[in-house]
Amino acid sequence: RAAECAVRRVGVFGGTHGNELSGVLLVRHWQENGAEIQRPGVEVKPFLANPRAVEKCTRYIDCDLNRVFDPDSLGRPVVEDIPYEVRRAQEINHIFGPKGSDDAYDLIFDLHNTTSNMGGTLILENSRDDFTIQMVHYIKNSLAPELCPVLLIEHPSLKYATTRSVAKHPLGKYQN
Repeated sequence: RAAECAVRRVGVFGGTHGNELSGVLLVRHWQENGAEIQRPGVEVKPFLANPRAVEKCTRYIDCDLNRVFDPDSLGRPVVEDIPYEVRRAQEINHIFGPKGSDDAYDLIFDLHNTTSNMGGTLILENSRDDFTIQMVHYIKNSLAPELCPVLLIEHPSLKYATTRSVAKHPLGKYQN
């Protein structure tokens, strides 16, 4: 069973929203010098999710990238007038997915900023994902005595269409 749960490929995303600069700066740093995030037996890929929005320092160009990883958007034909973020979601799904498949990246850690007074908060989408829960526990213990709240955004009838949902184990991090 341990081999089934092995994490071999990790994506670290910044810039899902182009005006959230902490993740952008970290991803750019790690793209230039990734030694500090590399580990033997694990491929860690820092990735700028929405480069056009980052370039304009705006949340998005046509629509919120963090809302278009649903089956309809991912399966949409690529035509001239397709929204930029839908096309980008398809590219991300091709690189890190396909979503829901055995070939998908094991983990995507998506870095965000917020203006809410919530400190450093982890965002969990599935309370039944043992691996992600153990990782959250590890992160919380590593940061102690600093607080690290966990926000569970699980709903029984909703299928999340977030950028990180392409991975087998999605996790978000919000920092104000």
